[in-house]
Amino acid sequence: MTTQAPSSRLLLALAALGAVGVVASYFVTGPERFWANWIVWFLFLFTLALGCLFMVGIEHLVAARWSVPLRRVPERLSTLLLPVVPIGLIALGAVSVLYPGAKPEALQNPLLAGKATWLGLPFFSLRTVLSLALCLWGLRVLVMGSLKQDLTKDPAYNLKARRFAPVFMAIFAVVITLLAYDWVSGLMPEWYSDIFGVYLFAGGFLAALAATVLALSHLQAQGRLTGIRGDHRYNLGAFIFAFTVFWSYIGFAQYMLMWYANLPEEVLWYKIRFEGGWHTLTITLAVIHFVVPFFALVTRDAKSNAARLKWVALLMLGAHYLDLYWMIFPMLGKGVLFSWPEVAFGAFFVAGGLMWARRSMNWGEDMPVGDPFLAKGLEFHL
Repeated sequence: MTTQAPSSRLLLALAALGAVGVVASYFVTGPERFWANWIVWFLFLFTLALGCLFMVGIEHLVAARWSVPLRRVPERLSTLLLPVVPIGLIALGAVSVLYPGAKPEALQNPLLAGKATWLGLPFFSLRTVLSLALCLWGLRVLVMGSLKQDLTKDPAYNLKARRFAPVFMAIFAVVITLLAYDWVSGLMPEWYSDIFGVYLFAGGFLAALAATVLALSHLQAQGRLTGIRGDHRYNLGAFIFAFTVFWSYIGFAQYMLMWYANLPEEVLWYKIRFEGGWHTLTITLAVIHFVVPFFALVTRDAKSNAARLKWVALLMLGAHYLDLYWMIFPMLGKGVLFSWPEVAFGAFFVAGGLMWARRSMNWGEDMPVGDPFLAKGLEFHL
């Protein structure tokens, strides 16, 4: 406890200072920039936590064995969904400020008038609350049941989780799609992309994999999870490598199709992001979200190298934030904005998220000891 106390106090102080800056930013820089920052961090935490829960669900769906020994790590990280609920409810305050479809003048726009009910605040809020409730249901079944199994050793949990996994996959698809279309493309409701939900999924799942790698590294540095070997890390590295390519493919496919069609209502999204400082940021995003991690993990040995995976994971979390910033902030129409308000939001949410994650790392056993497939997972080798 003594070795952890100073860093705990540091995180608490950082969160407190960040909170002061967050509040000050509303009055100094205005509500639009405040809400843009809030939405970025709401989506960051939501997609990360939901991606971790997806990792748990997909393990049960395909009856994977290799990931059982490290499953407790994404299970614990997925509990970030609990603080995400109030963060998301507060974020609803941004709808009437930033989202054109929820403003009274939307009725004067022929393209928006027909979507007025869907884009309006009441239905928008209902979808958000429903999405959060469905995610909490998934958390209760897939994670809380696993924690109880540590004590009961009842294999019935595995059967229940296996049966629920297909249901959760449907829930996940609906929720991630609503997040993409409501909270991101809703900022420009005239624009749409059929694969935008897949794009957000790819980024969120990458962030979840990165967070899992970092949490696993932290626990092993404390002498915990000693049963996790290089072969387990290799699979995590392989998934990060694969989804780095997948994210890039979806992003490029979306851009290429809109560039080729050259329709005014579609190319406007990219036109904004290829002008001024946004052009540099777009290139930077491509480099750190694809080029660097691709070449860093392209070899077999790199995928199981703990030190390399750690810095790539840190890079991927930073890239996910930059990706969300790139999607949200251009809609303010004020160019690239990054100064003390963004630093304050980062300090508040990063410190708060780390404090929650650290606390959650002590929930239950480090491995799901009640799972009858744990032994096979520990014996896994390539």
